[in-house]
Amino acid sequence: MANTFVAAYDGSPAGRRAVDFALAQAKAAGASLVVAHVLEWSPYSFLTPDEIAERHKRRGEELARAESAVIAPLMAELKASGVKAKSEIKYGHVAETLCDIAKAHGAGQIFIGRTGHSTIVERLFGSVAGSLAQIAPVPCTIVP
Repeated sequence: MANTFVAAYDGSPAGRRAVDFALAQAKAAGASLVVAHVLEWSPYSFLTPDEIAERHKRRGEELARAESAVIAPLMAELKASGVKAKSEIKYGHVAETLCDIAKAHGAGQIFIGRTGHSTIVERLFGSVAGSLAQIAPVPCTIVP
């Protein structure tokens, strides 16, 4: 069994349940935990050089905000758990980026909440959890 688990966390109650379940599993298995927060970002748009510069500035601001408002409070709580935990904040297609994070860390399992901060598009065309279950390179646990 791999020594690392990845838990997707978007700040939602379902994301927190996924982290809590992953933490319990990591503790039982003696594994470490990577808490992954992925900001949806599409590279498919045609922008002027000024728009590209503005987009990169916003991107940096969004990453900093995600670190301070979403991930840092959670990681502070996880310190007392006894499980070695670290975080990753990335931009990209959520399911694909979670797979990339799992591969990069040699993770043995990915945990994700069944629902999260989803949009109407995801409700119509499929959830992140459903997409992840189809493409994950390792077992994927969808936590209700």
